[in-house]
This record gives sequence, structure tokens and C-alpha cells, in this order.
Amino acid sequence: MPGPAGGHGAWGLVAVVLLVGVHLVRGGTEELRADGPPQPVAVAAPEGPGTTALAARVSAPGPLPASPPVRVRVPAVGVDAPVTGVGLDADGWIEAPPPEDDRLAGWFTGAVTPGERGTAVVVGHVDTPNGRAVFYDLGALRKGHQVEITRRDGRTAVFTVYGAEVVPKDAFPAARVYGDTGTPELRLITCGGRFTEGTGYAGNVVVSARLTDLRRPAHRPPPT
Repeated sequence: MPGPAGGHGAWGLVAVVLLVGVHLVRGGTEELRADGPPQPVAVAAPEGPGTTALAARVSAPGPLPASPPVRVRVPAVGVDAPVTGVGLDADGWIEAPPPEDDRLAGWFTGAVTPGERGTAVVVGHVDTPNGRAVFYDLGALRKGHQVEITRRDGRTAVFTVYGAEVVPKDAFPAARVYGDTGTPELRLITCGGRFTEGTGYAGNVVVSARLTDLRRPAHRPPPT
């Protein structure tokens, strides 16, 4: 088992978030899995920064200062959820949001905040023993869909999806998925792929998005 790691360095993050591909969520019900949660259309690697037509069309805002996320919205799949910080447990494994609150998403505090330069990470359960959870429909996202992250400073960072894939948990491509691209990026992660009783989901759904817009509050919050 890899040991604890921390900080905002790219390789420190890679060492930690590799664990997300192993230990996120394995719960759920057989009834829900008769059809299962939606999966990305194709297993394809996310495109590199600056190589897509999308990047050429969009004049993206520059990186933002740090500010923790408080809410995630994904209009295309009906996600509108509060966000809590998640870190590492006593054994050095990354935590998932509490399963008893299945509508809660988790921002990994060992990474950058959404909108900063680097790769921010937001995780969520696909299902729990009680039924569908916050990221059940994550695999239905496609290129061009938007993810809105409201931050504590009142600004909303808008990310546009450019890749969605299923990656195996036993060979999670951490360096590729979580490495610093030099631009503000976001990864949304939940469980996915084939499900078997006893071992759970074999993979993770990984949605990759890039910062493309910024919405400022109508009135700036008072200084604290």
C-alpha cells in the first residue's frame, strides 16, 4: 500500500489519487445494476492540452487564486450537489464522501482548488446500498457538456468536458489523468465498468474538463 502523501505538487498528487482508482465506491444494489449506471460511449484517453478544436475555439480565463469549492453543478445529467473536502484516512488512503450522504461530492484537498492552475479532483459515489448516488449518471457526459463549480469566494468556475472514459482500477493511469497540464483542469471521478458481486466495480469513470469561463458574483462578498 502506498504511504501518505500530500501537498500540491503534481507527483505528490499522482501518488495519492492513484488510490481513488482502487477504493472509491463498491456499494449499491443488484436491482440498480440490472442495467447499471451509464458508461462513456468509448474508452478513450483524454486529449492533451491545446490539441483540441475546443481549445482553439475558446478563449479561456487565466488561472484563479485558491478558493475551496462549495457546490458542483452538471446540468446535462442533473447534478446539483454540495461539496465537502476529503483527504486521507489514518492509513494514508484517500477518503470518499460519507456513504450515508449519497448526494454529497468530495473535493480532494491534496490537489489544487477548481480554477487554479493544475488538476482539481472531485469524487462522488455512483451508488450506495440505498440506491443511486450523486454521480450515478456521470458516464453519460459527452464532449462539450459543462461543469460548474461554485467557489467560496463567490465565483463560479465553468469547465467544458473534453474527455470521458472508463479506466481499470488495477491499472489506473494516474500520471496521465492527474498530471499538471499547465492549465486549470478538473477531473470528476466515480466507479464504473463491469460489476461483480464481492469485488464491486472493476473501473472508474473519469471525466476530464478544462476551465473555459468564469462567472463573478453580482455583489462581491464583504471582506472576512
